[in-house]
Amino acid sequence: MSNQLSSKAENTSSKSNAPITGDSDKKVFIKTYGCQMNVYDSQRMNDALAKDGYSETQDMEDADLILLNTCHIREKAAEKVYSELGRIRKLKEARSEGNRPVTLGVTGCVAQAEGQEIIRRERSVDLVVGPQTYHQIPQIVRRARDGEKVVQTEFAIEEKFETLPLASTKKIRSRGPTAFLTVQEGCDKFCTFCVVPYTRGAEVSRPVAQILEEAQKLIDSGVREITLLGQNVNAWHGLGHDEREWGLGELLRELDKIEGLDRLRYVTSHPRDMEQSLIDAHRDLKSLMPYLHLPVQAGSDRILKAMNRKHTAAEYIAMIRKIKEARPDIAMSGDFIVGFPGETDQDFEDTLQIVRDTEYAQAFSFKYSPRPGTPGAELEDQVPEDVKSERLQRLQALLNEQQYDFNKGLVGKTIDVLIEKRGKTEGQMIGRSPWLQSVILAGSEEDIGKIIPVKIVHAAPNSLNAEHISA
Repeated sequence: MSNQLSSKAENTSSKSNAPITGDSDKKVFIKTYGCQMNVYDSQRMNDALAKDGYSETQDMEDADLILLNTCHIREKAAEKVYSELGRIRKLKEARSEGNRPVTLGVTGCVAQAEGQEIIRRERSVDLVVGPQTYHQIPQIVRRARDGEKVVQTEFAIEEKFETLPLASTKKIRSRGPTAFLTVQEGCDKFCTFCVVPYTRGAEVSRPVAQILEEAQKLIDSGVREITLLGQNVNAWHGLGHDEREWGLGELLRELDKIEGLDRLRYVTSHPRDMEQSLIDAHRDLKSLMPYLHLPVQAGSDRILKAMNRKHTAAEYIAMIRKIKEARPDIAMSGDFIVGFPGETDQDFEDTLQIVRDTEYAQAFSFKYSPRPGTPGAELEDQVPEDVKSERLQRLQALLNEQQYDFNKGLVGKTIDVLIEKRGKTEGQMIGRSPWLQSVILAGSEEDIGKIIPVKIVHAAPNSLNAEHISA
């Protein structure tokens, strides 16, 4: 599907492969939309561009290279990108008049889906790069700076992982004590509401050796918590040391052996890939945090079938019970879509019931929005917007109540918190609980990267307040 949506650029010439010299003070600004995987990809693009003399800047107007790393999962995502490009065009024109040209690029899932159409609609764009071609970003930028309009979206995922450089120790440390690590990309599930199979391609898993090498570099650079990423991360099945295909549970056990890796997480999971070995890892591994994001999307079997989820509500609930038996303190998180085509009042009530049965500590919920090119967009019996809005409001009220109840249940308890960054006020620090809540407490920058026991003294709907335990 992806090669129908975009056009492949010419092969990189030997001239454009030559490194640029005498121009080492270039600056790159990357605006990241969407999921954690886009955050990871933006960091890796920054790492690759650093080898060509680009340093990161948080000021778009000071950048020599501007990249929009886009997400296509929500409604009107492409239009938001075009609107942003229109604003950047004015900056680019002003900079050109001042004899400091700006190179402008679009990367990510909108780039993959729209391809050549982006350059046709917005001539100020110099390059369009799909998610699997980030290892080519330095060469592509050179070609664009030489005046070529580049659209490059077709490379194997494996090549991306083998070629992208790791960041320097200094840069990893500057990003804090937590890090993302992509282990799997793509999706073979073809849920009828989702564009991911068309923008990220088929499921591909990185081999164990690659993952361990990157994880060790992160730990050696001061990282204490790693979150494994994948569109269907628990579908990961990579080649192990023994030339056998491993599952995610085995990978987590191997990562658990790395000295200094104190916390492990993974996201996002699919119920169909929740193997027993992975559930057992939650039971056995102290480093694996008691938090699981396991989207169900709906509670009605009829709607689940229309979504092509290939599991029932009862199967999901049974799996949740099995997970909670293995790890009683686990916090569940999920995703929900309301107003999928054909959803009746009873279907929606079934969704509310699965929320009550599961008791979520966190959740994300959205109104269904048709994504062009997906089967769901062609379905009849679309739900009226006002009905979707009313249902979403009721669902979010229940989810918010559950989240607040979970937070309040921690008041008075002693928990371990990983200190991540400074807070908004002097002497305030922000940490992360094992269940992923933000924890606010007094401290100093010397605490960043430390895991300290604290007592929870107050719960807010979205965060916790804590105090240090007296010696």
